[in-house]
Amino acid sequence: MKFSSVLSFALATSSASAFVSTPSKSNSNALAAATNKGGLMDLAKAQNNVVQYYDPLALADKDFWDQGEEATIGFLRQAEIKHGRVAMAAFVGYCVQRNYQWPFAMKADKDFWDQGEEATIGFLRQAEIKHGRVAMAAFVGYCVQRNYQWPFAMKVDGTPFPASNMSPEAQWDNLPEEAKWQIFTFIALLEVLDESNCGDLEARPHYMRGGQPGKFPDFGPLPNLYDPFGLFKKMSDEQKARRLNMEVNNGRLAMLGIFGFLSADSVPGSVPALTEIAKPYAGNIMVPFEGQFTLFGSS
Repeated sequence: MKFSSVLSFALATSSASAFVSTPSKSNSNALAAATNKGGLMDLAKAQNNVVQYYDPLALADKDFWDQGEEATIGFLRQAEIKHGRVAMAAFVGYCVQRNYQWPFAMKADKDFWDQGEEATIGFLRQAEIKHGRVAMAAFVGYCVQRNYQWPFAMKVDGTPFPASNMSPEAQWDNLPEEAKWQIFTFIALLEVLDESNCGDLEARPHYMRGGQPGKFPDFGPLPNLYDPFGLFKKMSDEQKARRLNMEVNNGRLAMLGIFGFLSADSVPGSVPALTEIAKPYAGNIMVPFEGQFTLFGSS
């Protein structure tokens, strides 16, 4: 059957009501009055005198959410009408998409900082790998901090680390401001060293210029962050590529995991699987210096 025949049939059968006189107020009231099973059966017969009433799952006999027969039938009618509208749109869309292609572009290709496709993709890959590594560290850190307290003193005056009976988010809030700045400064230092050591186009091209995303440089006498003990020096390029793919997948899972923990602690019951282990947190997870200062609103 040609597309024109299918579309003509669909339009003819779906628009027949256009030639029917405008329903009177009494007819509208009759449609709205099908609030019990008997009214639903009458309505079904009026809609289709061949199939008439058909309810193999006996849904009309149910009592959804203990709201009564009227509410249940109203919900079922509303659901059927909405699903029918979606199906009509899907049917017409299928017929159109099966035979035609939209002449304009589906999306605009991004070009970050006008550096070209290779640079944009390199930047995105590098960003995902780094965010995955941060998420893996955060996920493991959450699991440790939730169950253990560091046995040594946090400060030289003997002040201990926050106790593990607090949520990890609350433990962070209770760290002194100096400790937080030490962490952020260390992260910033790693970023600077990474960027300043990957601009050599001969030895190590930048990840936006064909270099390998996620490859962290050696820092002279300091141990390599990926392989501090030199266990993987003889690994083949194929093995390295496979392990990088594993790392990306683990990072993606860790991003979901850490946000699951944060959501479960911040909004009790929002992650049913974590309800039993979540530790409620009343603070703002988007304010890392809460209680000290904030750039995102009131502490």
